[in-house]
Amino acid sequence: MLYWLLYQKLYPSFHTFRIFHYLTFRTAFASLTALLITLLIGPYVIEKLREFQIGQFIREDGPESHKKKSGTPTMGGVLILVAIIIPTVLWSDPSNPFVWVVVCSTLAFGAIGFADDYIKVVQRRNLGLTARTKLFWQAVVAVAVAASLIILQQFRIFSTVMTVPFLKQWHPDLLWHWAGTIPYFGFLAFLPFVIFVVLVLVGSTNAVNLTDGLDGLAIGCTIIAAGALTVLTYLSGHIVFSDYLELQRMPMVSELTVFCGAMVGASIGFLWYNAHPAEIFMGDVGSLALGGAIATVAVIIRQELLLPFIGGIFILEALSVMLQVGSYKLRKKRIFKMAPIHHHFEQLGWAESKVIARFWIGALVFALFALTTLKLR
Repeated sequence: MLYWLLYQKLYPSFHTFRIFHYLTFRTAFASLTALLITLLIGPYVIEKLREFQIGQFIREDGPESHKKKSGTPTMGGVLILVAIIIPTVLWSDPSNPFVWVVVCSTLAFGAIGFADDYIKVVQRRNLGLTARTKLFWQAVVAVAVAASLIILQQFRIFSTVMTVPFLKQWHPDLLWHWAGTIPYFGFLAFLPFVIFVVLVLVGSTNAVNLTDGLDGLAIGCTIIAAGALTVLTYLSGHIVFSDYLELQRMPMVSELTVFCGAMVGASIGFLWYNAHPAEIFMGDVGSLALGGAIATVAVIIRQELLLPFIGGIFILEALSVMLQVGSYKLRKKRIFKMAPIHHHFEQLGWAESKVIARFWIGALVFALFALTTLKLR
């Protein structure tokens, strides 16, 4: 809204306001606005959550050191959502459809997490929505995101052609063009794209959710992933850099840089209160929203295949759970002392702060590698 007011309305009369047209300026201010919002209203949110007795329930089979965290205010993801959405609306171009796709996706996944957290709090147990129910609604939101992008593809402002790391000559299209020629079944042409988007979004949201098990772990990794996405969105929309790096140039997606900058600022601000020992937990409302936001941005800028590197720690956490469950069901043996894998290292005797710091280092290495692949083609 500030972009619309200060640039589109006031710039013709006051040329000083031209600075609000620059994407880097608005991204920086969105990040600072998100940081200030989080820092300023964080204490109020924590106090209100304590007042309403919205405390975290700790899994009974978890590490003993975590038992003392029981009762710590949770559902702090609401604070993250507010700190992301408000700066995005203030500093981005409201006429850009991609901004609203990402905002709505983030809010929708956050709503699923909110329902999950609410059930946990009301029923006073470390359970929420059933796994099937949660997966169903996540898939519904993912299908809605895919449908929105398909509509934008019809207006030729979005492409279903993928960017493949390391291979600059191969750009597979996630459409069955032959299906479009079949009467009454033309919609099948979009089926591969829809399935792919569902897998990416559902997988990402749950991967971030599984990582949220130690103080500051998930939010620290989110800062790094969001920072990498900020760079990628800017490069994808920049005419010079996208041509130099041989990326698909999508001018309108560059506006998502403002959203990613807001996500970085909000995450840094939340880390202030979530750092060990945590004063507040993000809960599913935060982890699902952040996972959905990261995945949606990656889908729009056609960098889904870089997600395993951008969010490398998230992927490792999810894989550790899958391997643990699969191994136990097939062999009745566990691979790790406890899953997700951060608990495995705790059981090995690592201090919680050491696990967190080393996982952050791993996340940074993954993200830097993701950025280097832009030229390794």
